Amino acid sequence: MSHTLHPMLNIAVKAARAAGSIINRAALDVERLTITTKGVNDFVTEVDQAAEAAVIETLLTAYPGHSILAEESGRQHGAKHSEYLWIIDPLDGTTNFIHGFPVYAVSIALAFRGKIEQAVVFDPTRNDLFYASKGRGAFLNDRRLRVSKRIRLAESLIGTGFPFRKGDNFHRYVEMFEQVMQHCAGVRRPGAAALDLCYVAAGWYDGFFETGLNPWDVAAGSLLITEAGGLIGNFTGEPDFLYQREAVAGTPKVYGQLVQLLAPYSKAIKAEEPAAPPAPTPEEVLAAAMADSASGPAPRKTMRVKRPASR
Repeated sequence: MSHTLHPMLNIAVKAARAAGSIINRAALDVERLTITTKGVNDFVTEVDQAAEAAVIETLLTAYPGHSILAEESGRQHGAKHSEYLWIIDPLDGTTNFIHGFPVYAVSIALAFRGKIEQAVVFDPTRNDLFYASKGRGAFLNDRRLRVSKRIRLAESLIGTGFPFRKGDNFHRYVEMFEQVMQHCAGVRRPGAAALDLCYVAAGWYDGFFETGLNPWDVAAGSLLITEAGGLIGNFTGEPDFLYQREAVAGTPKVYGQLVQLLAPYSKAIKAEEPAAPPAPTPEEVLAAAMADSASGPAPRKTMRVKRPASR
């Protein structure tokens, strides 16, 4: 890269590339992987776990006083009460990966006092590195990123993610999908939210929306979008999307039009409603999300076994 990176971003890039190397090696023989389930349609492989271990080791070697929130291990690592929190997804798009569909990525973000300040999303299949530092712009490899110039939803290409976990409200999503589909030029669903957000930052999508998201799905991509001149929030247009399990993003004009369509479907917690119980803290919301994704009531079970070497 031709310009100087923030030291913490530089470490994040190193960690993302280390994880990407593990993923690329495993992709050469996906059929040999052992795949287990965290829940219905929610898979994990030893590649996820090895990539996560590589990221954690790289980050904590450089910054042992920082805290780490990692998807697969389902707990925090490092200094629990640090003001610096790394939020990592070692393999966003695991289902794509195990089917050989080349849309997946490593996502790493650093939050300081709750605000995302560094972000890396690495696409190992294309060797594409998306990265951003707060106040210093967003980049793809050496190219500065800007969101598209489209201002009308009717002319826009929108990314999304379909619900796939047990308990997801499919009927609610179909209604949202119908609303957006009727007002835009097209909807795409590749299957990796971290990359979807990068595509908004790059101007390839003009907008994006999804429900059921966890912090590690959106943390890095959110900074890329804002540094590229876009907007991201929950369905009501408020900035507290990280722990609200829903997100909408886009160019400033397209974002506003998507919010108008999606606000009626928001499940975001509104602390100002007097009749409602006190809003849970981000930690409480996060604990529930991790319980759903990492330590659900059903034990993990092996879906595939290692195949013979001659396969």
